[in-house]
Amino acid sequence: MNRRQLKFLLENYRTAFDEEKSFLQDFINLVDDPLAFSRERKMGHFTGSAWIVNKNRTHALLTLHRKLDRWLQLGGHADDNENLLEVALDEAREESGLTSLRLVDRSIFDIDRHVIPQRGDIARHFHYDVRFLIEAESDEPLTISSESKDLAWIHFDYIGELVGPNSSILRMLEKTSKSEIVI
Repeated sequence: MNRRQLKFLLENYRTAFDEEKSFLQDFINLVDDPLAFSRERKMGHFTGSAWIVNKNRTHALLTLHRKLDRWLQLGGHADDNENLLEVALDEAREESGLTSLRLVDRSIFDIDRHVIPQRGDIARHFHYDVRFLIEAESDEPLTISSESKDLAWIHFDYIGELVGPNSSILRMLEKTSKSEIVI
């Protein structure tokens, strides 16, 4: 995936969720910024994430993020890599140790723009997170990375309790429960 392909996917991205609709054009516009994939863009930049679910679509793999102290999907900074699908898969491997990762669809699964609070000398900024749906074997051993306090397969019924009512994770959860199970 390159910038042109990402822009095409974003321009053709359809969602039933008003929140995503409200910032979709900002994602499309950001693709043309030379620093869009770099932390050097101080106002905000692209990140890539993996919404990892088990084959039966009953559990999602979440990480208790060390810096933000919140349960989140796995993912991270693009660091100048324009292939956000590759970023999402690399981050998923690095943050979980999983080798059974399988991309469900090359299309974008979800997008989210969220604020990252100021931390030290890094100013408050936005992450423009592009997310992909990935399956993995839930019985494979997990490896907690230095970026996490914890890592766990969470049953869909309990995710809301962990992430709170305004989390974009609930949107991905709703999308997952509506999508077809492919085995």
